[in-house]
Amino acid sequence: MRRAQHAWERLSDEQLLKLRLCDLKLNLRNSRLRAPLDQLYAELASRGIRFRPHVWFAEEWFSPDGVPGFAVPFYLAHPRLTRLEKRYTHEAEGSNRNWLIRILRHEAGHALDSAYRLRRRARWRALFGPASSRYPTQYRARPGSRRHVQHLGEWYAQAHPAEDFAETFAVWLKPHSDWRRRYADWPALHKLEFVAEAAEQMRRERPAVRQRVLIEPLSDNTRTLEQHFRRKLARRLRLRRPLADRLLRRAFATDRPARWPRPAAALLRRHRTELLASVVRRSHADRYGAQQLLRLAIERCELLDLYVRGSSAGSLRRARATLVRLAKAYATSEGLGWRL
Repeated sequence: MRRAQHAWERLSDEQLLKLRLCDLKLNLRNSRLRAPLDQLYAELASRGIRFRPHVWFAEEWFSPDGVPGFAVPFYLAHPRLTRLEKRYTHEAEGSNRNWLIRILRHEAGHALDSAYRLRRRARWRALFGPASSRYPTQYRARPGSRRHVQHLGEWYAQAHPAEDFAETFAVWLKPHSDWRRRYADWPALHKLEFVAEAAEQMRRERPAVRQRVLIEPLSDNTRTLEQHFRRKLARRLRLRRPLADRLLRRAFATDRPARWPRPAAALLRRHRTELLASVVRRSHADRYGAQQLLRLAIERCELLDLYVRGSSAGSLRRARATLVRLAKAYATSEGLGWRL
């Protein structure tokens, strides 16, 4: 059997949830990220680019503007953490090797953009748009558009000019990428040619920005794993509020009854145990996720001022169906728009 590298590997999931992120004591070079990062650096070297973006652990993927490096989520450091992330959030971005290297190429694009200040060039702005544009919380993709490359999926290059550049860079960087033939008749080809031209300059020039600053590193993060999952779930549930509001308005009355008004939130609280058991059984959601969904439903019922319509039994039946529907939507992209 493999010897435990960290003392926390021996903890139960319940005990691990109480551990602070900074106390995980993760090290990139001793983690599962070492080989994929070495591969990324080898791919850059094969293109003649000597600059190496610096990388650090944080709660999620991001590359801060003006910083020639990027953060990777801590859960990719160890199989135990990856399993925990999947258990509580139903996904772990980059959790298989192919997915991981694709994201690393994308993040390297962001880092090199900052290192060489590419977005300041008039040609960059003409092709990709202003990098200063506000990031949307959601974006409506145009699947038929040929102005953007396709790399990470969900037409992510259409989300923002900076993402368009990073996706284009990733397509160009991929070994044996036949991008000239693949995008021969696409307007996106001009963007790929710009990346190829910029790479020629990157081979000859030193980067303008070289500081290795770390933004929100895991080593400074005092949140517990439980708090990490709770924040992530809450952020995702906020995006599902339109769907939740629509379904809850169908299940309950929007007008206050003249006789015996019974708040919907009170009904949900009173039957909390029964509803949780039903949602877990019928949707195969984990109990933690079901609890967050029920909390969201109660909060929205109070804010929308909803009331029991008809009998309590009928309202309870409709509430149960609504929660099951929300639990299934939580595990998919329903009601979200395109994911960022």
